[in-house]
Amino acid sequence: MNVRIALSLLVAVLAGCATPKGADTGLAVEVPAAWKIEAPFKTALPADAAPRGAWWRVFGDPHLNALEEQAQSASPTLAAAAARLAQARAAVDVARAGLFPQLNAGTRVSRQEISANRPLSNYASPNSSTVQNEFALSFSVAYEADLFGRVRGTVAAARASAEQSEADFQNVRLVLASDLAAAYFNLRELDIELDVLAQSIALQRRALELVTARHQLGATSGLEVAQQQALLDSTLTQVDVLRRQRSQFETAIAALVGRPAPLFTLAPEVKPRIAPAIEVGIPADLMQRRPDIASAERAMAAANAQIGVARAAYFPSVTFNPTGGLDSRMLSTLFDGPSLLWSLGVSVLQPVFDAGRTDANVAIAEAGYQLASANYRRVVLTALQEVQDGITGSAALDRALAQARLAQQSAERVLQLANDRYQGGAATYLEVISAQQALLDRQRQVAQLLGQRLLVSVLLVKALGGGWENGHGA
Repeated sequence: MNVRIALSLLVAVLAGCATPKGADTGLAVEVPAAWKIEAPFKTALPADAAPRGAWWRVFGDPHLNALEEQAQSASPTLAAAAARLAQARAAVDVARAGLFPQLNAGTRVSRQEISANRPLSNYASPNSSTVQNEFALSFSVAYEADLFGRVRGTVAAARASAEQSEADFQNVRLVLASDLAAAYFNLRELDIELDVLAQSIALQRRALELVTARHQLGATSGLEVAQQQALLDSTLTQVDVLRRQRSQFETAIAALVGRPAPLFTLAPEVKPRIAPAIEVGIPADLMQRRPDIASAERAMAAANAQIGVARAAYFPSVTFNPTGGLDSRMLSTLFDGPSLLWSLGVSVLQPVFDAGRTDANVAIAEAGYQLASANYRRVVLTALQEVQDGITGSAALDRALAQARLAQQSAERVLQLANDRYQGGAATYLEVISAQQALLDRQRQVAQLLGQRLLVSVLLVKALGGGWENGHGA
């Protein structure tokens, strides 16, 4: 009875102690109320619960859609992220198991001989050698009473880490899709440039034939032929440079979709492309949508839980260890009443002196939380920067693209006038050469600006954590 009273008083005293907690998780990050925005952008409604799947479909490119679907199913990078997520979820189950009693069962069968020369326990009863069998069946229960939150803190940290892995997985998907779209549009921009060069080469070759024929008739000098040939050779050199760049983007796409580079090809395609309008929402919505922000926030929560786990080491560890079983020297009497054995007990371990180890572990956990907090603020600020850059860059590129198209039209008129003046004898062929080069530069500038505009759209969608529109949400 006295033992029961003592145990009851011990548990009551321990339960009344304060449970250690983690640090204050209140972290203020200054978020602006609105973006510095220009038309044609508009505010979207937040849709954090909406699926973020095929946001790339907003670009209306069947080839890109097919490549993205292939990447989502075959990318080894995404498969690795999925495996890490599975590990993190399993770690939660491991941690949660500590909340429940652990039941173990065992059995032992042996035949042994006891030494007759072993030390005596009683001089009046000499030892003798004995050979006998032993049959044992045992059950034991181990349960740590989580009075001070160590196990609960471990579970909370594991759960937060699993949620972080979930966000990391979504971020890998987003980065994979955006990297693929960026490589794809870079490749298509080079297709347009190569097409412009092909048209220019055809024009320059016809001009070379014309000036060569005029030279053979004595109407022009050999200098004009050499100038036109030099322009043609320079343009042909640019073709090889662009083909090399295109090949690099093609192999990058192959790696992203999980295909061997030597077995992957993407046929050239030249067609009109228009960058889609992207709804941007408000800055506060970004906190809900960006998977990297969610990952940083969950890392901070896990670090906070680890502080509670570290502080729990200041308090006693209380473990209950009831055991029971059967033990007999004959199998036929193993389940008889006299074979029963059992024990009830509780162990309490209170750290008294550990040379500052617990203090150091708490300091490590608190520093880890400060690190996670700083990283969270950094990720939020970076996200705000990326979205604002995308908004500003899109508007600026739209204006630049419109102006570049006007410049291309002007260059076309200049070339026509230069040809007319040359054929009429009012100008040298150098004016025609200059006009041809200027038109080529303007055409390539239009192609490059269009590629940059599409690329900025991809990066803006990535910065927003996915598309906002239903049906196109990422």
